[in-house]
Amino acid sequence: MNGKGQYPEISRRALLRRTGLGFAALGADVLLAEQAMPGGPGPIRNPLEPRKPHFAPKAKHVIFLFMHGGPSHLDTFDPKPRLKAEEGKPLPIKREISFTPLDKVGGLMPSPFEFTERGECGTPVSSLFPRVGECVDELCVIRSMVGDAVDHGGAMLQLHTGAFNFTRPSLGSWVLYGLGSENQNLPGFITIKPTLWHGGGKNWSSAFLPSAYQGTPIGYSPMKVDDVKSEPIEHLINRNLASDQQRYELDMLQKMNRRHATDKRHDPELEARMQSLELAFRMQMEAPEVLSTDDESETTKTLYGIDNPVTGDFAWQCLMARRLVERGVRFVQCTHSGHEEKWDHHRQVARRHHASAREIDQPIAGLIRDLKGRGLLDETLVIWGGEFGRTPFAESDGRDHNPYGYTMWLAGGGVRGGVIYGATDDFGYHAVENRVHIHDLHATILHLLGFDHERLTYRFDGRDFRLTDVHGTIVRDILT
Repeated sequence: MNGKGQYPEISRRALLRRTGLGFAALGADVLLAEQAMPGGPGPIRNPLEPRKPHFAPKAKHVIFLFMHGGPSHLDTFDPKPRLKAEEGKPLPIKREISFTPLDKVGGLMPSPFEFTERGECGTPVSSLFPRVGECVDELCVIRSMVGDAVDHGGAMLQLHTGAFNFTRPSLGSWVLYGLGSENQNLPGFITIKPTLWHGGGKNWSSAFLPSAYQGTPIGYSPMKVDDVKSEPIEHLINRNLASDQQRYELDMLQKMNRRHATDKRHDPELEARMQSLELAFRMQMEAPEVLSTDDESETTKTLYGIDNPVTGDFAWQCLMARRLVERGVRFVQCTHSGHEEKWDHHRQVARRHHASAREIDQPIAGLIRDLKGRGLLDETLVIWGGEFGRTPFAESDGRDHNPYGYTMWLAGGGVRGGVIYGATDDFGYHAVENRVHIHDLHATILHLLGFDHERLTYRFDGRDFRLTDVHGTIVRDILT
C-alpha cells in the first residue's frame, strides 16, 4: 500500500508475471540453456564463442561463390552432344513449368562453347573457364542438382535457407549458430556485395535464430569496390572520440542493457544487440586492416586479377574471402551480381555468358590456388553455383530457368577432387542419376562441418527446426 492507504496500480501483464508465471520461470533457465548451445550444457554468455560440433569436422570454414541469376550448366560443366545433333528440333519430352510462353519456346539449342577435358581427371570444362579448368582436379562437379522453385526469389531462398516459401535462417546463420566464431573481433558470417533483389536480406537472415547469427553485409551488389572498402570504415571509426572514451560510453550503455536484460530474462534479441555493440567496438581494431589489401604482394594481386578492370570487382571479393577465413571467419559469401542478374540470360546467352565468365574465371582460379598454397583449402569448403540452371531449348537466343537438373561444384574441405557426380538426361533437362536436392547439399555441407543435420536444431514456437526441415541425405560418395 502507498501512503494514502491505496494499492499501487499494476498492469495485468505485470500481475501475471509476478504471480502465475513464477513456477514456469523455474524451468525457463533449463530450457534456455538447452536451446542456447547446440549439443552442450549451460547458457551462452557470448553467442559467438567457439563451440565443438557433433563430431570431428573436415572443414572449418565455408566460402560460397554465388552466381546470381542461374548460370547455364549446358554451357559450363555439363556438355550435351545430342543438342548439337538435334539442333532446332522440338524438345521430345514433356516441358516442365518455366517462364517461356508456349509460342516463344524454340527448338533444342546446343552450346556455342567448346568443351575440353581438363586436368588429370579429364573433367570436361567449357571454354568459358580456361583458368578454372586448370584447377579442375580440385573440383567435385555435381551435375544432378535439383530445386523446387522456378522463379529467382523462391529458388534463391531455398538455396540460402532451405525453404522457398517461408522465412527461415540462412545456411550461414546455421553454421555460425553451430560453430560460433574463431575471431571475436570480426563477424562470424559475412556476405560481400550481396544482391538486394529476390529476397534481399532474407537470404542472409538469422530469422528466428538469435540475431547474433545473422550475416553482416559488406556493401551491396551495384556498389563499386572503392566505395565498399571505405563505407564500413566510415561507419566503424568514430574520429570524434578516443578509444578510452568510447569504451567508457559503451560500458555505461551496456550496464543499462544488462539491467534491462535481467528483467527480460535472457531475451535473445537484447543479448544479441549487446553483443553487436561490443563487436562493433572491437572491429575498429581489425576490420580496417582486413579490408585493405596493401599488405598483399603484387604476385597475389595478379593471381586474382585485382588490377584488371574486367576481373577486379570479383577478384577483390575472392581475395577478401581468403583474408577473412584466414582470420577465423566461419562463413563468407561472395556474390556475382550488379544492377541486374549476372547470369539470367534469356537472350544472347553466347555473348552474355562469355562476358559474365570473364569477370569470375581468373578470380576463382586464383582463390583456389591461393587457398591451396597457404594450406587453407583442406579446411575450407568452396561452393560455386547459382539458384538453378538453364533449359536445353531456346528462348529466342537465350535459355529459360531450369531447377530440374543443373550443376554446382565444391572444392576443398573434405570433398573429393577431380570427381563428376550425378548426371542429367541426354538433353540436360532433368537430373536422372544420383539426384542431389538442395536439402541433400545442405545436409552434406553440415556433415563436412561436423554436424548431424538432424541434430542441429533450434526450438521455436513449440517445434524443433533445422536447416533441412524433414529432408536431406548426405552425399557420401563425394566425401574424402
